Amino acid sequence: MEMWNNPACSKCATARATLDEARVPYRLRAYLEQPPTAAELTEVLRRLGARPWEVCRTQEPAARELGLADWPRDDANETRWIDAMVAHPELIQRPILLLDDGTALLARTPEALNEAVDRTPGHED
Repeated sequence: MEMWNNPACSKCATARATLDEARVPYRLRAYLEQPPTAAELTEVLRRLGARPWEVCRTQEPAARELGLADWPRDDANETRWIDAMVAHPELIQRPILLLDDGTALLARTPEALNEAVDRTPGHED
């Protein structure tokens, strides 16, 4: 699995610790230094079953500067949201886990982390 990681984020630290304790192998992607392309983010959203505004950190300074709170949340504006998140990767919620089964999880809760562990081959209990 791949984890979109921000080393300064407490939720990412919790995710790393949980996966380490469960001995689940993962790769870290420093998405702030290696921002996703629009195509990559679109694919991650598909895997999450989410719309861009559902995984956007709308309280970040960049979000306020862009006026994201006032942007329409509809099909016509989806690309606009994705482009903003690609240009400002700090707007992307974290950690995102890209599971080897082709799905993804926003791993901000213990329940999501437990689901990721349970869905890792060899860790079904």
